[in-house]
Amino acid sequence: MSAAAQPDRNCPLCPRLADFRAGNRRTYPDWHNAPVDSFGPANARLMIVGLAPGLKGANRTGRPFTGDFAGELLYRTLIDFGFAEGRYGQSPDDGLRLLDCRITNAVRCVPPENKPTPAEIKTCRPFLAREIAAAGHLRAILALGRIAHDSTVAALGQRPAAVKFGHGAWHEIAGHPTLFDSYHCSRYNTQTGVLTEDMFRQVIGQIREFLKTA
Repeated sequence: MSAAAQPDRNCPLCPRLADFRAGNRRTYPDWHNAPVDSFGPANARLMIVGLAPGLKGANRTGRPFTGDFAGELLYRTLIDFGFAEGRYGQSPDDGLRLLDCRITNAVRCVPPENKPTPAEIKTCRPFLAREIAAAGHLRAILALGRIAHDSTVAALGQRPAAVKFGHGAWHEIAGHPTLFDSYHCSRYNTQTGVLTEDMFRQVIGQIREFLKTA
């Protein structure tokens, strides 16, 4: 994977996020507190795109979806469907390994209140676009939530208004990997019933079946 697909540890492109990162480094000096790199093999056929690192999750641990509630459902399901092996221990040294799957985020730095601005999403999008372009074996992308979906669609050179997000939907975009959608596996979505475990498993199962013939 080209280094250009990943931002520098002290990336200055989004001043608000850089200021927030600097404050977190003072408050939590032992945390990662930097752009979070992608996780998983570069030659994977499946790429999962989340929104952004959580303050006490990936921003703390340095690995996507690690250390917060969302990772519990995500990694448990990936293990069940053969996209990961080992044990998810909420730590980057837990020995968990992704298989034919790579995980990244639309925004690489933690935003205040988990809410990146439209400008920050756009500024970080070239890293996502380079990540996708460098993944030569990619056949499927799973977008977790509408913001990740819209940013991925834009990174593929399409208009989000023409490729609308919908949980369980999938989109054939000429010349690009097939895009699948799911609601984000956040604590809020699961606790409110927006996303159930069965709903999420159905999406991952659909992708597993798709990749058997892709």
